[in-house]
Amino acid sequence: MARLGAARIGVVRPGLLTTVQDLGRVGYQRFGLPLSGAMDRPALRLANRLVGNADQAAGLEITLSGPALLFEREAVIALTGADLSASLDGTPITLWEATRVAKGSTLTFGQRRAGARAYLAVAGGLNVPLVLGSRSTHLRSRTGGLMGRALVQGDVLRGGRPASKAFSVAGRSVPPEARPLYQREPMVRVIPGPQADFFLPEALEALTGGSYTVTPQSDRMGFRLQGPPLIHAGPAEIVSDATPFGAIQVPANRQPILLMADHQTTGGYPKVGVVISVDVPLAAQLIPGDCLRFALVDVGEARAVWRAQEARFASLKPSWGT
Repeated sequence: MARLGAARIGVVRPGLLTTVQDLGRVGYQRFGLPLSGAMDRPALRLANRLVGNADQAAGLEITLSGPALLFEREAVIALTGADLSASLDGTPITLWEATRVAKGSTLTFGQRRAGARAYLAVAGGLNVPLVLGSRSTHLRSRTGGLMGRALVQGDVLRGGRPASKAFSVAGRSVPPEARPLYQREPMVRVIPGPQADFFLPEALEALTGGSYTVTPQSDRMGFRLQGPPLIHAGPAEIVSDATPFGAIQVPANRQPILLMADHQTTGGYPKVGVVISVDVPLAAQLIPGDCLRFALVDVGEARAVWRAQEARFASLKPSWGT
């Protein structure tokens, strides 16, 4: 069997918001550049592993209404994350599974069934320029990805060189028990934030005792939530300090803001909690009108959950070289 060549994909329709993303631009927050990258990192990692790529390989993040993509060359792909009714030439495609795509096929999307963001990985990854060690797109600064912007009609995406046995992964899938269940009101776990003591003792009880709705004023930078107020014990502002992905900031209006992939590098609102990394993807798959509930855990439990996730992921590493 001939070796699979680099992919070439034409954008027939761009979809609502389709961007090139990887696992983020690590190491540059101290210079004011956000981490960026995929909102649902595990979904992108699993898609990459299904097609034999490294975890950090660039793929597409597809939001709500997907694109139409013409495969000008044969390819092996995997779709993970949200179920947006994907199909190849009108035939439904199986999510969480590596699929061989014939030259001339068109990938399209339809009705949203679950989640908000789907991830498309192509064997060999997407070959856009590295900018400060990453291919991820940060829209506000027009950094990375395809000229720092979302896809537009007429764009052509080029792939990197696939592994030598890339054809052999077709049909490979993520076991059902390892696939996330995207819900419209997930329970996500939080650890106390670095400024938890800047709030009245009742604040953590309010955070974990109620439900918070994702408002329309939400995007890749952060989700503004509406729910039980979180009352500060003193001023609602602090000297700006670092902000991690998943931090829960609370401004003067007492309503939390959940910081997401494009979050600012520093912030001047106290952080009552931080969503653990394993659960951030459950929030990333929500849309305005969906809800979040929070459960308090300690750092030890957060680490144990992360180790269990990584053990599951280890079984999906390719068993062959490049």
